[in-house]
This record gives sequence, structure tokens and C-alpha cells, in this order.
Amino acid sequence: MTAERIPGAPARRRLVVVGSGIAGLYSALLAAEAGADVVLLSKGALADSNTFFAQGGISAVLDEPAPGDTVAAHITDTLKAGAGHCNEEAVRVLCTEARLDIMGLERFGVRFDTDDDGDPALGLEAAHSAPRILHTGGDATGAGVANALILTVLDAQDAGKIQVLGHVQATSLIQSEGRVTGVEFLRNGRFESVFGDAVLLATGGAGQLFAQTTNPSVATADGLALAWRAGAELADLEFFQFHPTSMVLPAAGGPTPLGADPLLISEAVRGEGAILVDANGKRFMPGYHPDAELAPRDVVSRSIALHLASLGDPNGHVFLDARVVEANKGEGFLEKRFPTLSARTREAGIDWTLEPVPVAPAAHYWMGGVVTDLHGRTSVPGLLAAGEVACTGVQGANRLASNSLLEGLVFGRRAVEGFLGWAPPNGGVTDSPVPSAPALRSHAGERLASSAAGVDLHATTALSGTTEPAGPLSWQPELVPEPFSRTALRRLMTAKAGVLRTGGLLREAVEALDAWVDVVLPENVPDSADPRVHEDANLLLAAQLLVQAAASRRGPLGAHYRSDAVETQREEIVQRYTTRRKASLVND
Repeated sequence: MTAERIPGAPARRRLVVVGSGIAGLYSALLAAEAGADVVLLSKGALADSNTFFAQGGISAVLDEPAPGDTVAAHITDTLKAGAGHCNEEAVRVLCTEARLDIMGLERFGVRFDTDDDGDPALGLEAAHSAPRILHTGGDATGAGVANALILTVLDAQDAGKIQVLGHVQATSLIQSEGRVTGVEFLRNGRFESVFGDAVLLATGGAGQLFAQTTNPSVATADGLALAWRAGAELADLEFFQFHPTSMVLPAAGGPTPLGADPLLISEAVRGEGAILVDANGKRFMPGYHPDAELAPRDVVSRSIALHLASLGDPNGHVFLDARVVEANKGEGFLEKRFPTLSARTREAGIDWTLEPVPVAPAAHYWMGGVVTDLHGRTSVPGLLAAGEVACTGVQGANRLASNSLLEGLVFGRRAVEGFLGWAPPNGGVTDSPVPSAPALRSHAGERLASSAAGVDLHATTALSGTTEPAGPLSWQPELVPEPFSRTALRRLMTAKAGVLRTGGLLREAVEALDAWVDVVLPENVPDSADPRVHEDANLLLAAQLLVQAAASRRGPLGAHYRSDAVETQREEIVQRYTTRRKASLVND
């Protein structure tokens, strides 16, 4: 089966899709095309998604690839970036089937940029061994793809093939006899429900967990919380990727103000030759990694954080110097290649052809999520997941640049195949039994548990034996805990579970989260008609789960950096920490 045509379903079954990013839009269109009854729920407008803000592009080895490029090379690059933690079969599927879904996008109206000869204009990004990145609109790929898919969805709605419910907040999954059968949601202050034969979560990530993020305001871990409360298995939550080059607003004189959406300076800019320099004008990345600015994202983000700490300015910023690109490739190149970034930097008062851009790492992409097999099926019957909310294992411990939109496409299509019954029986990772033991619990004396080894994250000795670094990584808890607020949560997560982590910082995070948990009760669906209350509960739950996983993995790996840990051994790299509601973390 290919993305070009999925055979019609034998009966008109209903698929409820939650989310309007690339995975949700694409899967909804494919399911409707196959004859299914499709209901698409969007938290805001259809364009309110991480996809819409994606700049870099979509990686794919086409039928006529760049000279020397192969599918095998794409697989190797993905596995290398994932730090040895990827599901190799998932990576093989992703890279092998990429071209099918690029054709699928073109069939739904996406037009990729071409060179002077009319061939696809392929870009190079960090950790890719060859140019294989497709763009549309230069540096506005996400917006171009989203707009084309949205127009096609609206046409399908006019034709009666897709029902779109916009500006709704999904609050819980409806279950009957152990199977997910629908979604309860808030609309205009009222609770409503929609039922179906299956629910596909395509809700994106959770960048709003951190003080600085490239994600829009809708990225509040809703799908993860829905799945966890329904009993679905989660994994790899310790791996949160920070994009290394998010513009710092000059007027702020420091990190982007809390709540503001910073401007992501695409990795493609470094792919074209831009370099990173510190406040002294010194290029520093060659001293941290042989690939310098084109090292994997986790390396670049961590190097920036470490370099700032070495300068005694851990909350400061560095500079992206794109002037070298303009000098090497000719006047006007930046404007032509990156029209959106050129306009946005000018709006911020920066002419990047004449001066460097202040940048700092920002929360960007969550590699972990709801565990699925290769056809989007979770551990809960009737519940599917695709895109950033899912954990197929394809991203490993660190996502390769421009593989995120591709994952949404390939596994969104495969989830539809599974829904329609065109996939083999589920024999994947979600079938393994998980021992029953306490995990996240309520105020009645029950607490957060950690790994199968029985480490209690709430005990002050939970992570004993670690070495606390002096200086910028140290943090002292306040004598009086700060009342819960989203602002306080984001500051806490940035300070204690961000780019640089230690056992001590994670212990302090657990203590602060515990105090808030007793008030917010994130395990339960809030008894409120205010969507923001639901978002806050979802974010607090996601924060608990992330910190729990980060504390359990004591060695550094990929985007999870523990400065107080010994070198990670092979068996620790492949070890996957998973969790379910009312189950402790277990090691696969």
C-alpha cells in the first residue's frame, strides 16, 4: 500500500483525529479518501500547530537523490543522531517509505521549491551526510505544507467527507470494555462528546513546559495526558530536544520574555555556512565538536549552555553570524533563501546581513511520547497515535533535523492503514506486559515512584552518589514554595530539567512538583469548564513524568545530559524506560 491510494474500507467506520498538525491533517485526508467517516478535532484554528511554524523542511531520499545520497545513508544518519537508542526497524520504515509520502503531499497540493533546472532544491542540515531536505517557500516549509493540507481538508469538509470541529479542548478519552471509543471535549464552555471506532492522537508536543520554546501556545502535552490517564504506555520522556538557535529579543536584554514565542533561526542557516560566536566575537563550536555548527542539535545546544557557563553568564546568549553566508554566496542570498527570517529579524530591529543575531537554546521537540507499533497502535485498543505525541522509537535519544514532519507523514499514513485493517496484527512493542505497581498517585499519602529498582524520587537520598557541580548548575530551593502557576512551572523545568541536568537539580524539581501536585491533582481530569485549567493539569503531569524518567536515566545520552554521571554503557543506551498509569517505570 502506498500513500497515493489506500484501498477503500469494507465498511464506513469512523476515525476521530485529535490534532491539526501534519500527522492529523494528512491522516484525516487519507482516511476520508479511503471511505472512512472522519471527525477532525482542532484545539484552535487548523493552523495552530507546531507544523505551521516549522521552517527547516522535510528530509527524504527521492527517486533521483542528490549525488552520492542513498536511503541507507539516511538510515545511518538517523541512527547516529539518535545516539544508538533508535528502533532500527522504525528508522528503516521511515527512510524507505519517505518518497511515497512526499508524493502524497504533492497530490494534496504541496509544491516544493525547485532549482533553476526545475529539479527539487535539496538543502543540507546538521548531521545529514548529503543534501536531502525539501522546502516550500524557502524557510516557511511548515506553513506551506499546513496551508495546502488545510485547504484540502476544507474542501473535503465542503464535500461532506470530513467533519471539522475547531476551537475545542479534548479533556478525556471515552472507554468502553477496555477500548477507546471516543473523546470528551470542551467547546464554548460546555462538555461534549464524539464517538468513533478509533481515536488517533496527533496533538503534537509540550514546548510550553519550558520558559523559552519554539512551540506555539497550544503545545501543552494534552495528548500525552489523555493517553496516560487512559492507561497507555509511554516511553523516552527524558529526551527533550532544545533547538540551539532561537532568537533572543534585543529589547529584552536577555532570554525571550516568558510566554513570548521566540523566533527559531532555522538549522538550514547553519547548513548554508553561518557560524556561532560569543560576545567576544570568538567562534567556539570547533572546540566542542569536530562538526562544529553542524553537529547534532543536542551537542550544539549543550555546547552553547556550557560555553555560557564557562563565561560566567549561564542565562545569557551567543550570536549566530550569517554575514559570512552573504559574503560567500553573494549579496541578496539571505533574502532570497530565507525570506521569512529576513523579514522577522528586520521586524526585531536586526539586519542580519550586517550584524549577528543573538540566540539561545529553546525547547523544541519531545522525542518521547505514547508508545506505538509501526502502525500507530498503542497499548490501549482503539487508541492510535502519530507525530510528535507518539514514540515509535524512530527519533531515539535525539531527533535528526527535518525528520519530524517526515515521521508525522509516514506513521500518520501507517496509522490509517492499521485503522482500516490493512496492517498485520499488532505484534509490536506495546504487547509486552507491564508489572502493576504504584506510580503517580494522589494526595492520600501516595507518591511518585521511579524505576523497577525501587528508587524513591521523593526521598532526599534518591540520587545519592552524584557529584554536584559548583557554579551555574547549582540551585537552592526557596524556603517557602512558590504557588503553582504556569510561569513558575516553566521556570522550574528550565532551571532543573532543561539542557543541563544533575541529580540534585532533579531532586529539587521533584520536591517542587510534589507541592504543586497536592493542589492541582494532575492525575485526574479537572472538574472545570476552563480550558486553561485542563492545560495546566496536563503540563504538570507531563513535568512529573519527564522528571521521573530523567532521574531514572543516570547516564548522559543524546538530548538527556547528566553532567554528574559516568559514561553511558551500551546496555544503558538501549535500555528504554516506560511507564503507565498505576505502573512503575520498567526497563524493556
